[in-house]
Parts: sequence; C-alpha cells; structure tokens
Amino acid sequence: MKSYRDLNIYKDAHQLAVKIHRLSLLLPKFELYEEGSQIRRSSKAVSAAIVEGYGRKKNKADFLRFLTYAQSECDETIEHLDFLFETGSFNDNEKYDILKSEYSKLSKQINSFIDWVENNWNEFPSKS
Repeated sequence: MKSYRDLNIYKDAHQLAVKIHRLSLLLPKFELYEEGSQIRRSSKAVSAAIVEGYGRKKNKADFLRFLTYAQSECDETIEHLDFLFETGSFNDNEKYDILKSEYSKLSKQINSFIDWVENNWNEFPSKS
C-alpha cells in the first residue's frame, strides 16, 4: 500500500459518501439542513477517518483508533439512512435497500480490516 487511496475501504467509503451527498440534496427542504446535514457529515467522516488513520499508520494504536471511528461513522450513517426512510423523507425503497446494503457491507469490511491490522500490522521503528 502506497496510499490510503489503495485501500478498498477508502474507495468504497468515498464513493458512498458522494452518493449520500447527492441523495441528501434531494430531501424535502425541512430535512435538508437537519437530517440531511447529519447524514452528509457522517458519510464523509467514514472516508476522512480512514485517511487520517492511514496518515498515522506508523503508530498502530492511532491507526486502529481512526479505523474504529470510521466504522462507527459508517454505522451512524446507516442510522440516519434508516431514520430518513422510516419517517418518509426518503421513500425510494430500491435506493434505500441498495445504500443500506452497501453501508452494511462497508461496515463489515472495515471491521475485517481492523482485525487484520490488529493481527498483522507491525509498527514502524521510530527514528531516534
């Protein structure tokens, strides 16, 4: 891995955040600045946490902390998506099912990557 951009979890998170951003702009006006803002922030925070964690990859604990943030933001995005759907603010069943499935899959992928990092990531020796 030369860059965070090589991580599939980053690629998927970024692509999903773009989808959520576009979807949120189509919400009813009363949700645009409330729940719309929340779901935009949480969806973008997934890829941002992966980027920040990767930037701290020399410290395994920091890397894991930010990957955990990414997973929690992913799950938060699912919660916002559910809320929008259940209140009728977002009522496209097909898009809802697809997005929820993609975010659930991403959450599992991030969790698997956390497990891999815990078991296989060697900290880089510090230069003294």
